[in-house]
Amino acid sequence: MKIRRTIAAMSAAATLAGGAALALGVSADASATTASHTLKFISVQQKVITWSKTSQGEQDKDVTHAGKLIGFDVLNFKFDPKNGTGTALFDLDLKGGMLFGVVSVSLNSATSKGTVTGGLGAFKDASGAIVAKSLNKAGTKLAITVKYTT
Repeated sequence: MKIRRTIAAMSAAATLAGGAALALGVSADASATTASHTLKFISVQQKVITWSKTSQGEQDKDVTHAGKLIGFDVLNFKFDPKNGTGTALFDLDLKGGMLFGVVSVSLNSATSKGTVTGGLGAFKDASGAIVAKSLNKAGTKLAITVKYTT
């Protein structure tokens, strides 16, 4: 389903942010100086709920490229079936805190891009960018890259 593939891409983006932080050993302690971080991980879709033709929720697990579980992400999608585009709010739950953002999606692209809008714990005051690339036709497995500063 095209909507599910788009949602999966968004989920992956969310997952990436969480998994990379753990994979890179980002400290849970906030630093007094601005620091740049890059997270890379795989987001694997677990559950999807469809509330309407234009709204879905999704829960994913986030793993390293070696398959180690590093966190979870939750997405809330708003979708326009007329033009095949939408947005997803995401929350990445990782060791040390949570990372939040929004991702733009399109049924015509295997890549989705978004913005890190904040976080809690180690991700307090985070800002940056997210890129999610679908790794399968179904869109249920995504490679996520999150570049952010705190």
